Amino acid sequence: MLEGPKDMDNLQIIPTTPESVKLYGLCGYKDVNKPGYSEKLDWYAKNKSKGLVIKVLHSNVAGTQGMIEYIDGEYCWRPVSAPHYLFIHCLFVGFKKEYKQRGFASRMLADCFQDAIARSKAGIAVMVRKGSFMANADIFLKNGFEPVENIAPDFQLLVKKVQIHASNPVYINNDPILNSRYQKGLTILRADQCPYTVKNVQEMVRTAEEEFDTKVRIIHINSHQEAQENPSPFGTFALILNGKILSHHPISKTRLVNILRTEL
Repeated sequence: MLEGPKDMDNLQIIPTTPESVKLYGLCGYKDVNKPGYSEKLDWYAKNKSKGLVIKVLHSNVAGTQGMIEYIDGEYCWRPVSAPHYLFIHCLFVGFKKEYKQRGFASRMLADCFQDAIARSKAGIAVMVRKGSFMANADIFLKNGFEPVENIAPDFQLLVKKVQIHASNPVYINNDPILNSRYQKGLTILRADQCPYTVKNVQEMVRTAEEEFDTKVRIIHINSHQEAQENPSPFGTFALILNGKILSHHPISKTRLVNILRTEL
């Protein structure tokens, strides 16, 4: 079994602001020149008034080792209607492997739940999946969340209620939008909510245009309303070709080449 971190009992969950988060790193980024950093920082500042919270799990020995990001459910950046809830966008622990599987994610979820109680929310909700770029269900189910909806191909909407009789959050099925807006050509939807997409998308565009002579339409998701209209349950990304979602999350050049060879 992996030896635990020496400061395991001394890690702190620290609330940040768009100013203070620079001290701890933003989604694991500390280099301000890294693609996606400045975009994410601006996004944080613009959405702070909508109840956006980013807390970091900080070690005095190893620095930031985790984060949780959540927002008032009305303003969530997933295609979900979740009024009166807090909605978790991201949960991550363990930039260093010795900090993984030590109960820190459960501590951050417990902290979020206490925040929901303090803010008189109905509970907390989250979209999870079995695929990449999003936490899977296990840690949430372990901490008292329950599934309320399964969404193809591999997503689930989960909830943990403060108010037991509150209405469940509901997934917004945007198939009509998929059928009306994205029937022609190759389209990428992306938002600054995830800094990792900036570099990925740049490479995806180059690959499509240089290797397949295919023009890519980039749609920048600028608001929670636009994210809630995304035909992908992921909310902040989608790769769509002629009305078909090819990927719900950013993919590598190799993966894109393999997909386009099949689809084009």
